Amino acid sequence: MTRILFVCHGNICRSVGAQYILQDMVNQKHIAGHFLVDSSATSDEEIGNPIYPPMKRALEDRHIPVGNHQAKQLRKADYAKYDLIIGMDEENLRVMQRIFGGDPDGKLHYLLEYTGQPDRMIADPWYTRKFDRCVEEIAEGCAGLLQKVMRGHCLRPDA
Repeated sequence: MTRILFVCHGNICRSVGAQYILQDMVNQKHIAGHFLVDSSATSDEEIGNPIYPPMKRALEDRHIPVGNHQAKQLRKADYAKYDLIIGMDEENLRVMQRIFGGDPDGKLHYLLEYTGQPDRMIADPWYTRKFDRCVEEIAEGCAGLLQKVMRGHCLRPDA
């Protein structure tokens, strides 16, 4: 099973969007049993809040199923629990490294690394108000990530 955690600042837009997009992709391919997909926040500002309504609309416009999400904060123990921990921008990775005390196993990545553009970040739509564009970028990153995992580069054998 491959365990993937998406992380952004508040866990109400980008990371939860990535969670739902990747989950939909693995569901569509009938491989959901091989994945654990989740999301969390680097901050505690939105803990317990649902997905932000404009992000929810942008996902639903693409026919991505949206569940009953409640934002939660990243914890140090998450490093051991997940195979890949995917941030959306430089600030996310900086805080993730601080929370985890580094990245000794090379688990921390940017989502758009999987598009062949490792320096490209996903801007926070909370500020840009470009929710549709954000969903497009997340979908592009998730497609590349899933392709790489399916090729076996990131798989962890089932225990």
